[in-house]
Amino acid sequence: MRRDDLHPPIAAVRLAVTAAIAEDVLPVGDLTASLLGQNALARGAFIARAEGVVAGTLCVREVCSQVDAALEVRFELEDGDEVAAGGLIGRVEGPMRSLVTAERTALNFLCHLSGVATSTRRYVAAAVSGGPATVWDTRKTTPGLRALEKAAVRAGGAANHRGSLSEGVLIKDNHLGAVSITDAVAIARERWPGRMVEVECDRIDQVAEALDAGASLVMCDNMSPGEVASCVAMVRAHARGKAGAVLVEVSGGVTLANVAEYARAGVDLISVGAITHSAPALDIGLDLEA
Repeated sequence: MRRDDLHPPIAAVRLAVTAAIAEDVLPVGDLTASLLGQNALARGAFIARAEGVVAGTLCVREVCSQVDAALEVRFELEDGDEVAAGGLIGRVEGPMRSLVTAERTALNFLCHLSGVATSTRRYVAAAVSGGPATVWDTRKTTPGLRALEKAAVRAGGAANHRGSLSEGVLIKDNHLGAVSITDAVAIARERWPGRMVEVECDRIDQVAEALDAGASLVMCDNMSPGEVASCVAMVRAHARGKAGAVLVEVSGGVTLANVAEYARAGVDLISVGAITHSAPALDIGLDLEA
């Protein structure tokens, strides 16, 4: 994956940063920073307090640019790079008033997104020990930060599931309260013939129905690894000798402790909501340098 692919779209970054800065400085600006000398200059270093994976550097650049174009940011590490405890991530220098105003917002993005990347990298490493399954994310993201968090997932070495409800058809249990799997897949195929059509299944008979209906992806939801292995065997047998493989995803109840076991069950994809909705922030500080 190219470095540029690890960054979120600049439009999403600008929108999120604009909102974050407004949240921090409105209605009358940074009162404490105004106590500092107008011509005072400073330089600060972004230092990791714990080991992890860096993400969110584009957000830091945008925060500093929006607060004051005179702030200069230089990174030693970029998104996707690993950092050791005590490691230097980058530096910012310029007017001290502006630097301290930008500090917290910049760190909020950098710590949170690096935390997502770090958590993701751990899941990817654990899954690899069990098999070649791809770890990917979910739509369980912070409102307004989805594009940023999904970029952090890529920086951590995993893949992205749907970015929005428009990107594919995912027939879940609540949908099945009003339509059958067979009918839902048929309607989806008729309306959007080129789209992914995925069916969430919590029973093996639903997997069989999804296969017969022509789903392109079967999600085994909240099943044990043994149950998932049985579903994988069914899907592989169904697809034997036919054009176009049906993929198998596992979701629900996946942890660092069992992700390798799910990978050994032979699935293609493992979705983990925790890498975005429960990732602890990576501890990073901005230390002023003489």
